[in-house]
Amino acid sequence: MLKITQSIKNSTSDDIGDNVLYYYYGVKHILKMIRNGIDRESPEFLVHFQSFSGQVFENFVYEKLLRYAVENDDIKYFIVKGPHRTKKTYALPNTISLDEKGSIVCRTNRNEIGEFDALIFTKQNELYFVEMTLTKSVSSLRKRLRKKKALLEAYFPKLEVKALLILTEGVVGVNALPAHATTWIIKPFDATPTLDYIASTKKRKLKPFEIIKDEKVVGTDVLDIYPFRYYNTLAWILKKSRSNPKKTLDMEFLLREDVVRYHELFTKIYIGYMPIAKFKEMFSDVNTKNATEAVICVEKEHTGNFRVLYFLQYSRKNLDMVTFKNDKTKVEKKDPYGISVNEVLHIRKSMNESESINIQQMNEIIQLLKS
Repeated sequence: MLKITQSIKNSTSDDIGDNVLYYYYGVKHILKMIRNGIDRESPEFLVHFQSFSGQVFENFVYEKLLRYAVENDDIKYFIVKGPHRTKKTYALPNTISLDEKGSIVCRTNRNEIGEFDALIFTKQNELYFVEMTLTKSVSSLRKRLRKKKALLEAYFPKLEVKALLILTEGVVGVNALPAHATTWIIKPFDATPTLDYIASTKKRKLKPFEIIKDEKVVGTDVLDIYPFRYYNTLAWILKKSRSNPKKTLDMEFLLREDVVRYHELFTKIYIGYMPIAKFKEMFSDVNTKNATEAVICVEKEHTGNFRVLYFLQYSRKNLDMVTFKNDKTKVEKKDPYGISVNEVLHIRKSMNESESINIQQMNEIIQLLKS
């Protein structure tokens, strides 16, 4: 297990110089507010300052971890990112790589499906993904941790994937975190000096940027990454879940150990489609005008239960998500450039008539999921 040092615990910055000031920050709007004399205690300013503080905190902790990794004999690799890169980088599909900004990301052909603040590989065949956040409640982190763990397990099936959370004093909800998560609590962090430097018209001379060079500090290109295919795996689950002629939906397959881990990775598991006339007959209160069909999927909730979702397709990038809860219908317009639009496009291409679902089958599936 990774153990915190006093330097990290006390949030000291004497060992990282001015490195944090060399990172890119999206501060155009907050600088405009400063020039316009917006009160720094106003809700409008605080919202943007909170976002900025999160960026600075991530870069500060990354700099501390970089030096920690070099000195820790148990660490095998620490993934380089940001201004520590020695060459230009571009996000690659279906793997872990650095994007144009130097962030550690995982992408499909079009969409980002995961980003990691830092990745640490130990000599004990452990892989730690790091989450650094200034939030005072970590309850919202649990779903994100499950998804990132499942994603890394797909790419590194031989490693034990764990999480390292670096939080500040006063945070609540730590006891509810999963067993694979190690938590470091550090002294309060203030990003005001960083903002003051960026906003100043007469900037002081910075200390030179210190690039940490070590055989442990590597790019993603040296990693042994399993060739996991996001859309291919989604299609495989679809086909297998509907392939048993004696079962409308094969729940034994969906609850199989090697499949369950994908429930955390994929937000939704697709199970078929319904002609729009059948959907309208079943759900007459939903406006389906100009929709071509309904693509059906199931989603695992935080309680462990499953719920059914319906995507009404109007055109290539025009998609509505329909959900039902407590006899209430909710229709949500999906982002035309989001992951759901691309998932539906890809998964629908892999479907044939055997994945068509009629009203009787849909009712059977709903009862199966409830049980």
